Amino acid sequence: HENTSLQSQPPLEEQNYGATAAHVGQGPFVSVPGNGPAKRDYLIAAVLCYANLINFMDWFIVPGILLEIQKYFKLSDGETGLLQTVFILCYMLAAPIFGYLGDRYNRKIILGAGIFFWSGVTLASSFISELYYWMFFLSRGLVGIGTASYSTIAPTIIADLFEEGKRTTMLSIFYIFIPVGSGLGYVLAAGMADVTGDWHWAFRITPCMGGLALVLLILLVPHRTQRRTAAHRALSISGTIRVAAEKPGVQRTARTTWCQDVISLAKNWSFVWSSLGLTAMAFVTGALGMWVPLFLYRAQVVQGIVSPCLQESCDSSNSLIFGGITIGTGVLGVIAGAEAARRLRKINNKADPLICAASMFISALCIYIALMVAQTNILSTFIFIAFGELFLSVNWAVVTDILLYVVTPRRQSTAIALQILVSHLLGDAGSPYLIGIVS
Repeated sequence: HENTSLQSQPPLEEQNYGATAAHVGQGPFVSVPGNGPAKRDYLIAAVLCYANLINFMDWFIVPGILLEIQKYFKLSDGETGLLQTVFILCYMLAAPIFGYLGDRYNRKIILGAGIFFWSGVTLASSFISELYYWMFFLSRGLVGIGTASYSTIAPTIIADLFEEGKRTTMLSIFYIFIPVGSGLGYVLAAGMADVTGDWHWAFRITPCMGGLALVLLILLVPHRTQRRTAAHRALSISGTIRVAAEKPGVQRTARTTWCQDVISLAKNWSFVWSSLGLTAMAFVTGALGMWVPLFLYRAQVVQGIVSPCLQESCDSSNSLIFGGITIGTGVLGVIAGAEAARRLRKINNKADPLICAASMFISALCIYIALMVAQTNILSTFIFIAFGELFLSVNWAVVTDILLYVVTPRRQSTAIALQILVSHLLGDAGSPYLIGIVS
């Protein structure tokens, strides 16, 4: 059995919490009737998905016009890679703070403030002169802080709105917007640079979309979302909701400190190992997301397909193609991962980690082949990059679902925040800069 005990003598609500809860006999169990989600719940989830789209569009605007930014600010490859590193560092350092706040304070207010902040900073960054490149670096760090508030808290609201089964489906839809938003970030950046002849306009579209998201959040998302009780937490692998019968007079909840939460999570090996796996994935996606369009452009220059760009406004076709690949493979990958997990859980209670491991291994092979054939055949490079991204995307919803069923809900924001911190600190915080230095 997985070690999901979160204290040496946990409160009743946390005993037997996790995927294998139903198999541990520590007293009587009672069935909990499930009520289907209301239409309003789906509407709330739609608003959160839309904001997640904008979130990841802002992440990948810079890689979409990387060559133009590099020429405008006269940056080396190492300095250019540092742009994404600054963003990720601020993002990951802010995540534990928002995790702490999200577990204890009003989540709607935190989400709204985060959207307003990162949208405003993104808009302001479009007016920075080439003489003040350090301000552009600072703005990317501030955007990272704003987006951390959203990525940490939004999934926990969806987890509270839906029960197991529906929850997996809705989380899959939510995480589809990671690759879709990432791809649209490339497409938006490259498209605006081509249409206007000025890459600065790429940073003026998403703030308008962020304003709409903020209005929808204020109007449609309730001020307080009811957190799941113990009756909805302990789930068996088969999806049956079963909880320990309550004894009269037993206090169901106990307020814990942040340090207690962290110590308890560190003892939860399902959470620890899945977080380390996500870290390896983040290292790869960070490097690919930052450098692939520029890598493809340089490979085409080597083959004589295109001539070197000496102007500030350069051909953005690689960003558009890579953005389209990211969208398509991301949607297919997330859906395939969620569906495979849903089917295989009925056969094997370790299906989720096995799916993640197999998809990562296949992705690694595809990406390696893509890098090796880049100097001889661009079409083959695009094909293998597409398969590599497809199998990477299989992990998104599955990894989060693992976290949500091995961590008690009152620690989920903190758990997501810690996972963000570790995966980015050891993953994509350093990989774009490292690749730039190597280059």
